[in-house]
Amino acid sequence: MTEVSGNDASSARRRAVPAAKPSSRVRMSATQRREQLISIARQIFAERGFDATSIEEVAARAKVSKPVVYEHFGGKEGLYAVVVDREVRSLLERITTALTAGHPRELLEQAALTLLTYIEEETSGFRVLVRESPLMSATGNFSSVMNDVAHQVEHILGAEFSSRGYDPKLAELYSQALVGMVALTGRWWLEVRKPRKETVAAHLVNLAWNGLSHLEAKPGLITRRTG
Repeated sequence: MTEVSGNDASSARRRAVPAAKPSSRVRMSATQRREQLISIARQIFAERGFDATSIEEVAARAKVSKPVVYEHFGGKEGLYAVVVDREVRSLLERITTALTAGHPRELLEQAALTLLTYIEEETSGFRVLVRESPLMSATGNFSSVMNDVAHQVEHILGAEFSSRGYDPKLAELYSQALVGMVALTGRWWLEVRKPRKETVAAHLVNLAWNGLSHLEAKPGLITRRTG
């Protein structure tokens, strides 16, 4: 009978046990990786703003190297521009789609409620938009979206003013005032979230509409400078 040494027996056992398969990680396509980086960057920009965000952190959260981020966006500025552009287009599309009613008061309601709904559903995106960055021009931030909305409201008010005998040239001024009121209230509601958005929208429209429905053709200031 042949005696098997301890070393030979140990080797035999190792050969008998199948080797563990290396863990396989699903490799993302270039498009999937780009979308992942945009989503992660959107969250970090919302949390910290442009200046406090680093490519290192974006890469770390995505579990990729820094060169991967640079390959897709060229740097932090490029990544930020993509995130902001997407939010601008998303919010503007929502508001444009919502403005369907024929009556001016309903249009005000739709615009106010749509903005508040966007804030509620896309909080990170809204935080990115309202954080001003020195890199962005007037065409790439929350102000630019509100200007686009104001231009749409201006056309609506212009027709309404003409039908009521008011100067249609003032429609631009009133549209900026109305949209600005809704936008600033939205930024306030972003933090407090009370009362519910439908109530906030109703009060915004109450102030705007009841004021518009009793406009003076040629308003003047009650207070006068003395001295």
